[in-house]
Amino acid sequence: MTAPSILLVEDDPSLRVLTMRALQQHGYHVRAAETGAEMWVALDNAPADLIVLDIMLPGTSGIELLRRLRRDSDVPVIFISARVSEPDRVIGLELGADDYLPKPFGTRELIARIGAVLRRHSGEDRGTEERVNEAHFDGWTLSFARRELRSPSGGIVDLTSAEFDLLSVFLHEPQRVIGRERLIELSRSRLGNSSDRSVDVLVSRLRRKLSRGDKDAPIVTVRGVGYLFSEGVTRG
Repeated sequence: MTAPSILLVEDDPSLRVLTMRALQQHGYHVRAAETGAEMWVALDNAPADLIVLDIMLPGTSGIELLRRLRRDSDVPVIFISARVSEPDRVIGLELGADDYLPKPFGTRELIARIGAVLRRHSGEDRGTEERVNEAHFDGWTLSFARRELRSPSGGIVDLTSAEFDLLSVFLHEPQRVIGRERLIELSRSRLGNSSDRSVDVLVSRLRRKLSRGDKDAPIVTVRGVGYLFSEGVTRG
């Protein structure tokens, strides 16, 4: 099998070299870029299976680079940053980042998160039942194998990895109230701490994507507790 290709976008020379070596030692094919301009050149030369993207870059920030990237690409992205504020995590999730790792971090943790994101993105990190089954609710169809959501009209709805994982949790426990901490525990994405707004942001995004005309999405807020998926779900 071809080694996954990782594009590391980091302007700190020592951290860039250290991280590249660690990833290469774990079997990844690694390319590096120091700026956003170099990132675009690298992607033009060859696609990447995953991008490790620093937020604080010279010139164009990692936030803006991800915003532009998401216009036409769903390549997995892990943000790294010395800024660990809640707004950065929320913005990253809103733009479709797959994970967020604050600096300083250990290379073992980064490698573990890269592996987890790649498995989620490829659908390999699912049980046998999920690989062969679909979930159906109110005319919608979620394919666990293809990680694909299809609307009642037949159109495919784009979901980030975090959105897909969160919807999967709801569909496995429909018509039951799920607390915010439990949502984080069950989800395969790293949604952040239950005390921050990461889960609320993802729920809000799912609601928008599941809304049709004047019909609201079937995700109900249970004040002070968590959320409930109000539709019945069938699998098969």
